[in-house]
Amino acid sequence: MTAADFADALKQLDATLRNIETVLDLDRLRRDKADLEQQASAPDLWDDQARAQQVTSRLSYAQGEINKLERLRGRLDDAQVLLELAEAEGDESSLAEVGQEVVALRRAIEELEIRTLLSGEYDSREAVVTIRSGAGGVDAADFAEMLLRMYLRWAERHGYPTEVYDTSYAEEAGLKSATFTVKAPYAYGTLSVEGGTHRLVRISPFDNQGRRQTSFAAVETVPVVEQTDEIEIPEDDLRVDVYRSSGPGGQGVNTTDSAVRLTHLPTGIVVSCQNERSQLQNKATAMTVLKAKLLAVKRAEEAATLNALRGDVAGSWGDQMRSYVLHPYQMVKDLRTEHETGNPSAVFDGDIDGFIEAGIRWRKQQEMAAEAG
Repeated sequence: MTAADFADALKQLDATLRNIETVLDLDRLRRDKADLEQQASAPDLWDDQARAQQVTSRLSYAQGEINKLERLRGRLDDAQVLLELAEAEGDESSLAEVGQEVVALRRAIEELEIRTLLSGEYDSREAVVTIRSGAGGVDAADFAEMLLRMYLRWAERHGYPTEVYDTSYAEEAGLKSATFTVKAPYAYGTLSVEGGTHRLVRISPFDNQGRRQTSFAAVETVPVVEQTDEIEIPEDDLRVDVYRSSGPGGQGVNTTDSAVRLTHLPTGIVVSCQNERSQLQNKATAMTVLKAKLLAVKRAEEAATLNALRGDVAGSWGDQMRSYVLHPYQMVKDLRTEHETGNPSAVFDGDIDGFIEAGIRWRKQQEMAAEAG
């Protein structure tokens, strides 16, 4: 590429970044940061731990967004200055350096641009994710545990706090189900495209004849309920069961009837929590998850389709949205977006940003097509 090509590329990147700064409203982010810093400095902040965690989480997020935008703006300005110097002095090595920075900036700005596509009513919320093993027996239960680790590693890579609310262990290996929350702004909008049926093809480690096995797991993502949401649950609509927590080891949580299972009788939705030692804490957490799921149902009814929010979560043949193939070849492929990679190990270690970004773009295209039609 010539210096003129690099100048055009930097001009296009500058226009894209300006649009992102406008959509994300950098001035508002700075005002929010100043307000949150004032709240965080209040001496009685930690008297209400839930509110304190919310304030510090939002402050960390706002600071991170501002830093990200300011760093990209600084790098873009530096690249333009370096290009001018390279042209003036005929410095080929500096010109090559500009070319490398153009490639890196394009990737970074494209990643940030994804955020501008998250404009749904609940996209800015934290997320509650439930994984359930589907068809495939013990392999499906093992697959569900692999997916749980995948999402927790993805969150860890991004520095997003997580909390596992409930794990129901299968008899031989793996999990029947697990529910966890990702406590970061826009976690729901980001992970909502992961909802649906995931399919694993591999040589089963549980088959002594070494045969190939296909198994399924379902992922459901719902937004966390906030105080402004009107979700009332009459006591008559609720059945509360308490039981002893299950799981490996001899932890204190396994020695008392502290686990709580809530059943919402009108809808049949069942939610469990066993991660706390206190029955009251577990009940409060389970109620939070139940309200999140009821909010999903409410929104689905308003949109006239549950699939718009939860994805297709049947967990069997014919409805999978992504395939993870470990034999006879190595590939992970999203069947909606056609995005794929030949490195399943990296995917299971949390490297799923490419799939998430492709999913968000695909969903936006579907929405635009529906509006045009």
